[in-house]
Order: sequence, then structure tokens, then C-alpha cells
Amino acid sequence: MVLFVLSFLGGVLTIISPCILPILPFVFARAQRPFLKGSLPMLAGMAVTFAVIAGAATAGGGWIVRANQYGRYAALVVLVIFGLALLWPAFSDRLSRPFVQLGNRIASPQDQEANPGVGRSLLLGVATGLLWAPCAGPILGLVLTGAAIAGPGTGTVWLLLTYAAGAATSLAIALFAGQKVFAALKRSLGAEEWIRRVLGVAVLASAVAIAFGLDRGFLTQVSLASTSGLEQSLIERLQPKTAQQNPGGAMAGGAMMAGGGAMNGGAMMNGGGMMKGGGAMMSSTAPGGGAAVQSMPDLSGAVTWLNSPPLTADGLKGKVVLVDFWTYSCINCLRTLPYIRAWADKYKDAGFVVIGVHTPEFAFEKDVDNVRQAIRQFKITYPVAIDNDYKIWRGFNNSFWPADYLVDAMGHIRYHHFGEGKYDESEEQIQALLKERGAALPTNGLVKVSGVGAEAAPNMDVESPETYIGYKRADSFLSPGGIVQDVAHAYKAPAHLEQNQWGLSGNWTDTEESATLNSAPGKIIFRFHSRDVHLVMGSQGGKAVRFRVTLDGKAPGDNHGVDTNAQGEGQVKEQRLYQLLRQKDVNDDHTFEIEFLDPGVQAFSFTFG
Repeated sequence: MVLFVLSFLGGVLTIISPCILPILPFVFARAQRPFLKGSLPMLAGMAVTFAVIAGAATAGGGWIVRANQYGRYAALVVLVIFGLALLWPAFSDRLSRPFVQLGNRIASPQDQEANPGVGRSLLLGVATGLLWAPCAGPILGLVLTGAAIAGPGTGTVWLLLTYAAGAATSLAIALFAGQKVFAALKRSLGAEEWIRRVLGVAVLASAVAIAFGLDRGFLTQVSLASTSGLEQSLIERLQPKTAQQNPGGAMAGGAMMAGGGAMNGGAMMNGGGMMKGGGAMMSSTAPGGGAAVQSMPDLSGAVTWLNSPPLTADGLKGKVVLVDFWTYSCINCLRTLPYIRAWADKYKDAGFVVIGVHTPEFAFEKDVDNVRQAIRQFKITYPVAIDNDYKIWRGFNNSFWPADYLVDAMGHIRYHHFGEGKYDESEEQIQALLKERGAALPTNGLVKVSGVGAEAAPNMDVESPETYIGYKRADSFLSPGGIVQDVAHAYKAPAHLEQNQWGLSGNWTDTEESATLNSAPGKIIFRFHSRDVHLVMGSQGGKAVRFRVTLDGKAPGDNHGVDTNAQGEGQVKEQRLYQLLRQKDVNDDHTFEIEFLDPGVQAFSFTFG
């Protein structure tokens, strides 16, 4: 129920998204029309079209996004025709005739202006829906990603329709407000024809703005309102309560959230992925904590196991089990590994078993050889289940990376913790369940570890969130013209960046997950505030790609990361997270720049710490 409320409110808030601003003239252009024959069909057509496109995106994957781009172009043609019709009544009359005829002559030719016909309004609604679908914010991203993980179904359809209904509601309110404004103008000025022509110019100007990407670039910068902050507040208010209401703490409906690097006390929201925990996020325990007791879900959904033969929930009874959800390019997961490894080693003789459930975020993380290489690199010796199909993830109703579930000897989940931190509390819960089992515990207190490289604990002065390069979840992109989807494009570096803004330079192809450099040289520039800068990267065909990083235009020197030298030089080959900077002090915003000297690099996401 909470997710349906969020979806509806997210749809309502869509009207003040910068991407929606060019579409509003189309709505106000209907303000003069009878509601049942003009406004209602347009709103219905818009809502249904959006739900169909979004549902198809869930079921069909990346290809439908490209198809929707063509639909966007077709919609622009329709809306340009509509704008011309507003400017020239004679053209409008000619345009209306086939729709009126198909509508069983709802209105006579003499009455076309007063009664334009349902079909025409419905067609305009379809066009508006095609334009509006790509403008969804974080809450829609939450719904779609949950659907992608859980698979298409009636629940997904209802969530999408709820979101569309919210948007249609806000548009209807705007339309009724527009009717009152138009009525007042007509009474006082008799300016109906003038209003029509102004709306025609506004519609044409909006179509031009959309065609040239100004709705995603200029309008994003000048808009007085953005939905993301409001949606973020809604989710932050409702999510903790929801997490406690569901066994294992997952959000109702299987929805996932995307998140922000190592942030104090929690994670940031970014539409389209799962929550990644920076800092201690949430935890609960059954002993004395009042959490619901849930049996350990089935583990048979793993596509394969590493470091172990397949394990089962029944076979693990009698043991205390820690199930750790992670993925190898997730910086938050990597920073928990020193503790997970230490616990696995310290308590293995007391009947304690750690199971790492590797659930991928990016497509390359589904490659078992990549995961095998990662567990060697990070010295993981405990069993790892490869959860490429998200079956174990869904069985635990999980929503987070990292996420730890502690299971007692009877097979019941007794404690869970999401995100980094609270390591002492987690270890004390391990000890408590081992004591219940009657195990003799080591007497050397709690583990003390110190991670190195990417596993080192984050700095607390972090103001930059995880930022995705692929257009599906990209945010704060500032290169002129915005992101051009799925085709090669020559980008120019932004003239100026504020904190957490970034841009590309050179010829890149930006896809849903990543951007690929087509020809060298090419750059990524980011204005950040943190100690560490990490970038998830790979290369086409595994060929080495040379790069050079700078910090405020200079070689990093002693501030270089483990994957760069003092001159900022390094190579990309494996598909993984690269640590590019580790500053000695964090005292201000800085400009990071990475220049690739060879083509073929694939850049996925920035994380900070």
C-alpha cells in the first residue's frame, strides 16, 4: 500500500519536473475544450500510453527505450501539427475532418472549433504520453526496477497505472485552473483568437525545445522546482517504517532503490537501482527487539556456487549462518569485507557459516569468471552463491547492498543490518546466537580490522553521492545539449561545474548502463567533495586502455589512488571498481578529470568515500 501511495504522489509531482515543462502548453491548449470530449480523452490517452511504454520497458529491456525514442520523434511531429493548427484556424479545420468522421460525426463541420472530437484529443494524449514517459523521476525508477527484478505481473501494471493516474490528476488540476484563466481573459479582453495564437507559438517553441534536448539541459538548470528532492523526502519519511514492517526489512512490493556512496547515516536516492548503504542504515534483532521471526529462505536459486558445493537451508540447520548480500563493484560492500572475512575465520570452529550472495548490479557482474577473479582478489574463502537471477534476493525480500541476515541454529532470521557500520553490534549478535547454540567462543573480544585500498573505511566528510554514467540513472550531467542516447556523439566539456555536476568530452556512446569511448582522446570531468574517488570501468574485449587523472588540473602526487601513480597514470582492463584518488585531506570541492588515451573504455558509475 505504501508503494502505491508513493507511486501516486510521485506521479502528481511529475508536473513540476523540468522535463515536463515543455509539455504543459499542450495541456493548457485543451483548457478551452469541453472536458468530456477534449480534456478527459487527452488525459486518458496520456496515462494509458505512458503505462504501456513503461510496462513494455519492464518486460522487453533496453530495446524498447530506443523504440520509445522513435515514438518521441513521432510525437514531436504530431505536436508541431497541433501547434500549427492553433495558429491557423483554417488548417485546424482541415486537420479535424478525418477525426470527426471517424468519431461518427460527433460534431458537424460548422462546429469543429467548439467540438473538436474525442479522437483528436485522444491522439494528442497519446503524443503527450510518448513525450512524458522518459521524464519519470526516482519513484518511477523505483517501481520499474522492482518490476525488472520481480518480473512483469499484474502488480507492476497497477503500480504503473497508479503513477500515471497521479500525473493525470495533476495535469487535470492544471487544466481546470487553465479553464478559469481562459474564461477570465475571454470575458475581460475578448482575446480568444489571441490566446489561440499564443498557445500555438508556445506549443511550437516547446516542440523545438524538446527536439534539441533543451528540456533536459537548459530547463533543468533554470527550473524553479525539481521532483527529485520532494520524492526523496517522501521515500525517506516512509521507507524506514516500511522496512520494519516487512520481514527482512525490504520495501513492500519488491521495490528497489538506488543510492549514494558513503554518506553519513544513510544512502542517497537515484531512480532505477537498489539502495546502497553508506554509513549505518538500519538494523533490527528478534531477541528483545520485537522483529518478526522468519525462516531462512531457500538458497536453490543460485546459478552456481564458488568455494563450496551448493548449500541448503535445511542442511545448514544447527549452524549459525550470516547471509551477506554483495556485488563486487559496490564500494559499500567492499568496505564491509574485512569484517565479514574476520568473522568467518574467527568463529568457523564454533559452528558459524558465512554465505556471500553475489547479486549483480551491472551486466558484467553476471560473468562468473569476473566474480571468481574478484573473490581471489579480495581473499574471500567462504561460500559464495551466484544469484544472477535474483531468486535468493527475492526470497529474502531484500532491497539493499550490502545487507546482512543472521540466522540462528533453528533456521530463523534473528537479526539484520543494512549498509556499512555497526560492526560491533553485528558481532555481538553473532556471539549471542552462538552461545544459544552452546558453542565455546574465542576469548579475545571483538575483531579489530583496518581495511586498505578500496576496503578502507570512508571519510566522514563526503558530500558527493554515487553517480551513474549510463543515461538510465544519470543525474547532474552538464555537457551542452545533454546526453544523447544510444548513438555516437561528440560531447564538449562543460564551461563550469558546481558540486556534483559532471560532463563528457570527446566521442562517446551513452547507453542505459554505461558510456563507451569511440575514439581517443576522451574525458570525464566531475566536481566532487570527498576523500576518495572511485570509478567502475571496463574495456571492450579486455584490451588495456591507458588513462591519466588530474586533481584541479594537476597530477595527484601523494593523493593518487591504488589504481593510479603519482602522475595519475593507470590502465583499465578488468571490469571492476578502480580507486583513482585518495586525498590526504578533505577540505573543499575539487575538480577531478580522467583522460583516456585509447578508445574502448566503458565507464559505469562514480562512488566516493
